[in-house]
Amino acid sequence: MRRTLFRSVVAGALAAVLGAAPAAAGWRDRYEVHGVEDDDMLKMRAGPGTGYVVIAGLPNGTVLRVHSCQQTGGTRWCNVSLERARTLKGYVSWAYLRKM
Repeated sequence: MRRTLFRSVVAGALAAVLGAAPAAAGWRDRYEVHGVEDDDMLKMRAGPGTGYVVIAGLPNGTVLRVHSCQQTGGTRWCNVSLERARTLKGYVSWAYLRKM
């Protein structure tokens, strides 16, 4: 009985980990900021919308890792981190990202 329970717990844990792998793999996708006016920067915000405070301005060519995206109103917002400073995280508009 104990072995059966142990096997069930281990099998459940493995299924949870393996089942989550494809979704978790998306965070590895690298994108670059693209399409921002030359005299402007893409605003990285604290949350998914223009009502959130701006954390940083990102020029064209900035490399980001996309963790997840969500639709808020008419804009798709992505939770991202900087490639070279991964602790700096925030939200940017999907419209200004290009897959690398």
